Amino acid sequence: MLSISMYFMSLPFLLNQAYSWPVIISHLLMSSLLISSNMNSSPSILTNWIYMDNMSCTLMTLSTWVSGMMILASLKLIQNKPKLLIFLIITLNNIILLYFSSSKLLMFYIWFEASLIPTMLLIMFWGYQPERNQASIYLIMYTVLASLPMIASIMGLIKYNYSMMIPMLLHFSWPFSYSLMWLIMIMGFLVKLPMYSTHLWLPKAHVEAPLAGSMILAAILLKLGGYGLIRFSQLLPYMNSYIKNPIIALSLMGSVITSVICLRQTDMKALIAYSSVSHMGLLISGVMTSSKWGLSGSLAMMIAHGISSSALFILAALNYTLINTRSMFLCKGMLTFMPLLSMAWFIFNMINMAAPPSINLLSEIMLITAISTISMLNMLMLGIISFITACYSLYLYTSINHGNHSPILNYVPPLTLSNSTLLFYHLTPMLLLILKPELITNM
Repeated sequence: MLSISMYFMSLPFLLNQAYSWPVIISHLLMSSLLISSNMNSSPSILTNWIYMDNMSCTLMTLSTWVSGMMILASLKLIQNKPKLLIFLIITLNNIILLYFSSSKLLMFYIWFEASLIPTMLLIMFWGYQPERNQASIYLIMYTVLASLPMIASIMGLIKYNYSMMIPMLLHFSWPFSYSLMWLIMIMGFLVKLPMYSTHLWLPKAHVEAPLAGSMILAAILLKLGGYGLIRFSQLLPYMNSYIKNPIIALSLMGSVITSVICLRQTDMKALIAYSSVSHMGLLISGVMTSSKWGLSGSLAMMIAHGISSSALFILAALNYTLINTRSMFLCKGMLTFMPLLSMAWFIFNMINMAAPPSINLLSEIMLITAISTISMLNMLMLGIISFITACYSLYLYTSINHGNHSPILNYVPPLTLSNSTLLFYHLTPMLLLILKPELITNM
């Protein structure tokens, strides 16, 4: 609530473009630190509308931190309507905070859908190509149509006088006849993550979105689906036993297929977008196990993937800003011209492929352990996923930084202080979480 109140206090500063962004970035970063102070605390119902536990506090901290980074990343890249951009970013951040802290099922759904509006406007107003309108339509059609049955199920609960308080629903005894309704309710979350076969909207949205849109899509909006899936799997954990095998099989197969697709990409943003689909397949499988390690590993992966994928999209945007192309064939030899940028590519690629001692490695160990307890046959798929993930991460790094440099790289301007600071602010949380991983694994 402190972040929301500070947001309204900072609105007058938007009238003065010269002084608005430092104040807003400062209040977002301070708000994330204040929210993080509640991590590992006992679950509590603060008001009739707000429910907080460790998972919601962790994701709220991530959302507020990344929102500050989005504004910092967009300062030099966006010259068109900068005040509107800042307004949309802060509005989207507060919608997400209300979603993560909602205690009512109906408000949970409303904030889930409301997050689409600022995201669609970000893509339509500041997208790169004319295809951004098609990407916006894909985003709306996939996510809204998949989540419409959810509101029908919520209305059904109201009709039969069930409580709308999520903490109260945790203690209900649900009849088996509600299993179909539960499956309908989680479909919206599976599309939002997205699960393979419902993922076509994500690469289109990423490729056409501006840097701020790609950061919020990868770091936050995918986590809306993960958070909802975990919440509903806690409501009816025994329902997972009836549908977990087909969902786990489809998710793991989708992770393998999208990992292979990554090896065929030439656009940096498209490759990073497909890698997100691959990682989310592991997350879905971990949640479907309903085990302690599966849920804790899923939360850890949401945090680790949110930070690392956001950093990778920033690096892709920096390459585009400096060289005016995202093609990996035209960006060869960056190591000779910009060793600092190449080092950043190496660090975040290693984090993305779960090299030790990153938090990504911890999350994947927990997820692999949980998924393999369902069936040892899953180990084969998990081994293939881990191998191909390393392959496309090395492919991304070597294609950009090694080889004979392109003629267009005769002069490349150096990295600015704001860009270096932006990358440092992404690396710092990853390093600090290595020292205290229980902050993001305690469910």
